[in-house]
Amino acid sequence: MQLGIYSFGETDPRATHNPAVVAQRLQHLVDEIALADEVGLDVFGVGEHHRADYAVSSPAVVLAAAAARTKSIVLTSAVTVLSSDDPVRVFQDFATLDAISGGRAEITAGRGSFIESYPLFGQDLHDYEALFAEKLELLLKLRESERITWEGTHRPSISDRGVYPRPLQQKLPVWIAVGGTPQSVVRAGTLGLPLALAIIGGAPERFVPFVELYRESLEKAGHDASVGRVSINSHGFIADTDERASELAFPPYLETMGRIGRERGWPPPTRRQFDAECQLRGALLVGSPQQVIDKILYEYELFRHDRMLIQFTLGPMQHRDVMRCIELYGTEVAPVVRRHVLSAAAGVAV
Repeated sequence: MQLGIYSFGETDPRATHNPAVVAQRLQHLVDEIALADEVGLDVFGVGEHHRADYAVSSPAVVLAAAAARTKSIVLTSAVTVLSSDDPVRVFQDFATLDAISGGRAEITAGRGSFIESYPLFGQDLHDYEALFAEKLELLLKLRESERITWEGTHRPSISDRGVYPRPLQQKLPVWIAVGGTPQSVVRAGTLGLPLALAIIGGAPERFVPFVELYRESLEKAGHDASVGRVSINSHGFIADTDERASELAFPPYLETMGRIGRERGWPPPTRRQFDAECQLRGALLVGSPQQVIDKILYEYELFRHDRMLIQFTLGPMQHRDVMRCIELYGTEVAPVVRRHVLSAAAGVAV
């Protein structure tokens, strides 16, 4: 199993109008990616939002900065909001990242959990589903051929044009980000693309049918099972003790989920809810290294997934605490999880 981190460059929305604050957050984010590489983690994802509470609107730029400071870690978008972007430009950006990083770039394409990018880039939300389907089709075609002829409804046609640069990887990896809709799961399986499933609340076991549906869709479409990779993406935080992890993780959870909840009409989060989500069968991977190990392995028994990505900075946090969290993840959590997964694959008890 690959173990990694994802982030959206979370910032205090009250301070985002100060360019120095945003600049420092982005510098810290690159530091976090460099440390993740140093401690042997496998993947770092940077996602895209177009809001005052996030510093990253261009993941490829941040990942390119990180590529210059890393050697081995896979650099992916945590989500590229493909519906409101131009697939040609997305492909060029990540092909460039692939060259800079020596073949470590990936794209995770999704429709986005926020809608600000749609009016910002002149897209109609009534076309929410059609935009993604059409632009994903074009993105996948760009992987296949240097020269493109293509016609669509929501983007100007392309007539026998070359698209450059080409990535170092023979086929630039594209994952499909899913928040829990069966139609999106089936799309990923039918296309034979790896699935990134977000579990940010509720019992993870409720999502087992989605992974089963994905694997059924792969088989029904005639794809080899080896292409059917699954990533589970969740919120969490690691500290030296369970108490310290909760102490650090709860305030940003309360503030961020409360703010987003007010926008969407959700009930306000509570400490009781947070504590329940931190239990073994909850969605949050918050605790000491051993508690997080136990939760990752519990979810592995449910999903047999290929990748686990954790968002440690749900809201703004002290940089030193995040760096310690990453250190614990790479040096204490990852080796134990890898050993257990390898033993399970070999049928050996640990």
